[in-house]
Amino acid sequence: MAAPVAVIGLGIMGSRMAGRLLAAGFALRGYDPNPARSEEFEAAGGTPTSSPAEAVQGCDIALLSLLTSDISREVCLGERGLSSSGAVSLLVLDATTGRPEDAVEIADGLAKVGIEYADTTVSGNAPVAASGELVAMVGGSDDAYQRARPVLEAIGRSHHHVGGVGAGARTKLIVNHVLAVNRMALAEALVVAELAGLDLARVLEVLKDGVAYSKAMDLWGERIIAGDHYPPSARLRQSHKDARLITEHARALGAPTALVDVVRAALAEGEESGLADADNSAVAEVVRRRAGIGRIEVGE
Repeated sequence: MAAPVAVIGLGIMGSRMAGRLLAAGFALRGYDPNPARSEEFEAAGGTPTSSPAEAVQGCDIALLSLLTSDISREVCLGERGLSSSGAVSLLVLDATTGRPEDAVEIADGLAKVGIEYADTTVSGNAPVAASGELVAMVGGSDDAYQRARPVLEAIGRSHHHVGGVGAGARTKLIVNHVLAVNRMALAEALVVAELAGLDLARVLEVLKDGVAYSKAMDLWGERIIAGDHYPPSARLRQSHKDARLITEHARALGAPTALVDVVRAALAEGEESGLADADNSAVAEVVRRRAGIGRIEVGE
């Protein structure tokens, strides 16, 4: 019988990936500091534990889905973290969107205790994860990539080995760079269409049918038209965090960030005006407010 997989971080994305693994027949152990998430995980068929170190006992692979790479560092290298688990031949697949430099640092720290690490970032939001349509980008050794394949094939529709440790994180930031601009462009265009008195559903249909098409239209088009940004599939504050990482990454390489700077400013405005926990499609509400046609009252 195959060893169980540990899933650490059972939030919006982690819980969906855990669901796909359970559906594929994997036995799962899991950890999340939120008791309600642990209870939901247990009800779905997983075994909750009291710490990251306990979660990986008896496991060959651990999948991390955390808010920041600072949290990932603590989970991996901190007290009661993976480095203190005594786990033998463990492979850590970290789906956290974070700094590439942090991935390298975490990998080095885990290597000292015989644990291998691969930054295994994913492209997609909660509905995409729930349907098993994620795209994974793996930064790590070829051996790590081959070992990870059964997990990757359970949680997503495709996977790519993009280089050594850190490359997965870099690729994810580049993917999010494009996606953030696409989402903002769609929001802005639909607000223009709204002010012009056009049928927004028909405009979206035209956009999807032409060369302007992007998957942003599939993921957020209807939510933007409806002005329905709750519950979130990915929180606006998380996208704001990602935008900060995107600009930091690009500027460190000497690359311009003019377009994503515009997006980052809109996300900051949204977070500061009560939309932090709305879906990241709520960047459209920021645009609507700027145009004087906002739909969500402050504090709603």
